[in-house]
Amino acid sequence: MFDLLAASEPAQLLPARSQMAFTLMFHIILVPLGVALPALMLLAEHRGLKRRDQAALTLARRWSHVAGVTFAVGAVSGTVLSFEMGLLWPGLTGKYGDVFGLPFAIEGIAFFLEAILVAIYIYGWKRLRPWTHFKLGLPIPFVALVGAFSIISANSWMNTPAGFTLGPDGWPTDIDPIAAIFNKALPWEFLHFVCAAYMAAGFTVASVYAVGWLRGRRDRYHRLGFLIPFTVAAIFTPVQMVVGDLIAVWLFKEMPVKFAAMEVVTNSGTHQPEIFFGRYDAATNTVSGGISIPNLNSILAGNSPDTYVQGLDAVPLADRPSNVNVVHWAFDIMVGIGTLLMLFVIWFAWHWWRKRDIPSSKPFLWIAASAGVLTYIAIEAGWIVTEVGRQPWIVYGFERTSSAVTGADGIWLSFAVVVVLYLVMAAGAITVLRAMARRWRRADIGEYGDAAVPYGPRPEVEASTEKAPS
Repeated sequence: MFDLLAASEPAQLLPARSQMAFTLMFHIILVPLGVALPALMLLAEHRGLKRRDQAALTLARRWSHVAGVTFAVGAVSGTVLSFEMGLLWPGLTGKYGDVFGLPFAIEGIAFFLEAILVAIYIYGWKRLRPWTHFKLGLPIPFVALVGAFSIISANSWMNTPAGFTLGPDGWPTDIDPIAAIFNKALPWEFLHFVCAAYMAAGFTVASVYAVGWLRGRRDRYHRLGFLIPFTVAAIFTPVQMVVGDLIAVWLFKEMPVKFAAMEVVTNSGTHQPEIFFGRYDAATNTVSGGISIPNLNSILAGNSPDTYVQGLDAVPLADRPSNVNVVHWAFDIMVGIGTLLMLFVIWFAWHWWRKRDIPSSKPFLWIAASAGVLTYIAIEAGWIVTEVGRQPWIVYGFERTSSAVTGADGIWLSFAVVVVLYLVMAAGAITVLRAMARRWRRADIGEYGDAAVPYGPRPEVEASTEKAPS
């Protein structure tokens, strides 16, 4: 992501890519919560209403408050990203804005609609009838998916451009925005991200209650707080493994250069080994170190050791990804974490099938407490593969990143300002969430604190009867 080999590139390229990378990697922390947390809180609320389960209702209400905080921070970080698209990459938005700009308009509508629905949901906890409140929340997960769909559509278009032809002057003509939205990479990227979002949100929320279990809080509230999100994440984990494998095969066929960088395939041919980690040397087109399994890459790509895989040797050096090591290591990290989480889910499923209970051993709980962080590392690694693997193209095969970058000076300064702004937002969000958690733990109204009666007015705090000094 940080291209240190671009001495001949525009001076603005490195700071522009660095700023975009930082803001995107920050924003992506919030997106899974915005996409999947509404579904988790609705599942908890439905259980609470159906079974008259106060613990589930309390969880739903508190998760909705967390969703409100993360949505607000995500709104700011996402707005900054939108401005960066135009300010840092005028060669992209100015030239191709008519082609892929429609998804951004759709995302704006979805964003405002989700903001309104989330506000109504949070505000309505004590003001609406129970099932009416639940039904008003039902559109939120779907609107969130529309917003994610639109952004993924724009990103997938940059990987597989469609919906235009280049005129004699090099500018797009015969523009078809619908064809641009539904490009070839969209189904794969969208499925991959939705699974990742539900895994990240599920494992992250469950990890909070896993920490509670490690600290001895094993009441029904913590049990449900773990089981509801963990079950959702566990369902999406094997789906993600299948989707990920299908995407790798699709990339092998449609984007062989990116596939070669992901798998660090140096020389074209059959019987390609699968190399885990290792260090790629662009000057000699060789890999040193790592763990190599003979024939496995060809088998995974085409179900046979005789499958021919195009290597990096078939691509001019200037057209290879700007940092093959970053792409390859990020891919291995993503796949490695996904495999670990799959084994973890199998452990949970086996124990639940035998005993109908959550494993209580410390190793299981420690992994559960770490699963959310691990999933987010995998998500960050996946976006690195997507973005750095496309380089040196900002529009694959049509527009180079170096030709799309702004010519303005002062990008390092704007990068520093953005870092400070985002750190302040992160500190503010963490402070608010921790304060909410402390208040919930200290609450003593009823068995489950300040949400013992989610529907209906909160009891008034009695005024102090202490007399003022005369």
